[in-house]
Amino acid sequence: MRHRREFLRLCGAGAVMLPAALFGQQPSQRRQLSIGRRRIRVIDIHAHCIIPVEHLLTGTPLAGSGGGTAPGTLLGPDRLQTMDRQGVDMQALSINFYWWYAADRDLARRIVSAQNDGLAAWVAKYPERFVALASVALQHPDLAAEQLEDAVKRLGMRGASIGGHVNGEDLSLPKYDPFWAKAAELGVPVFMHPNGSANLVRQGALAGRGDLGNIIGNPLETTYFLSRLIFDGVFDRFPSLRVIGAHAGGYLPSYLGRSDYACNRPNANCLSKRPTRAYLQSQILIDTMVFSEEGLRHLVAEVGSSQVVYGTDVPYAWPVTVDLVLEAPFLSDAQKEAILGGNLARLLRIPAV
Repeated sequence: MRHRREFLRLCGAGAVMLPAALFGQQPSQRRQLSIGRRRIRVIDIHAHCIIPVEHLLTGTPLAGSGGGTAPGTLLGPDRLQTMDRQGVDMQALSINFYWWYAADRDLARRIVSAQNDGLAAWVAKYPERFVALASVALQHPDLAAEQLEDAVKRLGMRGASIGGHVNGEDLSLPKYDPFWAKAAELGVPVFMHPNGSANLVRQGALAGRGDLGNIIGNPLETTYFLSRLIFDGVFDRFPSLRVIGAHAGGYLPSYLGRSDYACNRPNANCLSKRPTRAYLQSQILIDTMVFSEEGLRHLVAEVGSSQVVYGTDVPYAWPVTVDLVLEAPFLSDAQKEAILGGNLARLLRIPAV
């Protein structure tokens, strides 16, 4: 009876790691989460990794650009251990920094093929723990559309990962419409991750203490990227398109009223047909990369719990916020489950377990 009472107490605790001793097993390091007495699945949209491709770059202008071997970026047993410790059941893997946007068409094709095949092989090894987002060569928009279709239809990938610009160009330009059209046609989301806002600020403007290229630059790039897609009419041209903005949508949700009014001003010349918040409440999703209760409350208040998805930025050193969501007094149990995994399960077409 003591073991049964202990089991029931833990199941009602909100977030539990069930003692294996209750079942006569060796202790497990995997944290499993529940709300009430029901097990929930935590899915992480913001999970970086590297597929080594240096062998393709020898003798090319991109030699040495293949992503390196920074701690935690190479996929191996430590990735599963990190997930188990953090309480993450599944990651949507993506490769960032987008250095291959500088490659010519042939090299870009080979780089992306190697990355996507490598991601698919890892997912096939651990299908219960991972899905993947395709790399694409956006500097060649028609090729990017082709690569996305191949990744989704042949490799079973669940969407694409892209940067906030291509060699300084805005992705709302009509030349990129073939890629956006393909994502909309396939019904898969596009996860946008910034790369320091080098397209927006003068050289050296964010240098110095505090790593401002990351701390300020990354959210700034996300803010600008989403704003361009809205005001230049991309979401209206492709109403089924879904885009996920990293780092909580940048600064956009924090000053949403200003963007809402932007197109009412003289000479705004907007192509968007609705207020900014309408896109944030329908076609744009944002991750939970805020680190305070008030920050999370504000995101949900502005865009709705259906548009917020869980993200960690693994393997980089940021606070793990699963408990921030679980303990949020302003969220219902249904909203907590949606943010931690339910929204992504639907968006990425991850079957129920």
